[in-house]
Amino acid sequence: MGGELGALLARAGHEVVFSYARSKEKLNRLARDAGGKARAGTPAEAAEGADALLLAVHWLRLDDVLKQAGDLSGKVILTCSLPMNAGNTELVVGRTSSGAEKLAKRLPKGRVVSAFNTVPSEVLFGVFEARRKAHKPSLVYCGDHAGSKRTAAELIRSVGFDPLDAGPLKIARYTEPFALLMGQLAYEGTEGPEVAYRFEWF
Repeated sequence: MGGELGALLARAGHEVVFSYARSKEKLNRLARDAGGKARAGTPAEAAEGADALLLAVHWLRLDDVLKQAGDLSGKVILTCSLPMNAGNTELVVGRTSSGAEKLAKRLPKGRVVSAFNTVPSEVLFGVFEARRKAHKPSLVYCGDHAGSKRTAAELIRSVGFDPLDAGPLKIARYTEPFALLMGQLAYEGTEGPEVAYRFEWF
C-alpha cells in the first residue's frame, strides 16, 4: 500500500521520500520506479520538513518506525495501517477503539488522519485512468484537526480520488473492520479488487 500510494503522490508532482522497508535496495527500487521527485531515505529524513507523513506499515512494526522517525510534533500523519495480528487473521484492537485512535494517543502532539484503508492496494493501479473519467473513486478519511484534514484531502484529490470526510477520528473504529472486509473480498472474492469501487453502489 505504501509503495503504491508513494508512487501515485510522486507522479502527481509531490516530493516523496520512501523511508521504511525490509532493505535499502527495495527503497531504492520504489523510488526509481515512482519517478518524479521520489527518493529513498530514512524515516527521520522523511519526517524532516515534510508536509505530511504516510504511515503504511504493519502494526507490529509501528514502534520501530516511530522510533526511527523521531519527533513528529505538529506533523500531519496519514495512517492506513490496520491493527492486525502477526498472522493478519484478525484485528487486535476492538470496536471500542481503533488503530488510528491508539496512534493519536501515542503521538499527542501529532495530527493523525486515518485514510486510504478502505481499499486494497491493487485498486490504486488504475487511478490515473479514473482521473480522466467523470466518475472518480471516493476515498474516506477522518480526523479531529481541520487543517490536517485539509492537507489529507488535497493529497487525496491530487492523486485522482474524490476525498470523502467521514468525520472525527473515532469513526475509524467502524471503518477499520469494514476495511478488513473489503480487503478480504478483493483478495478472495471472484470479482477481485473491483469490489472496492463498487461498494458505493450497494
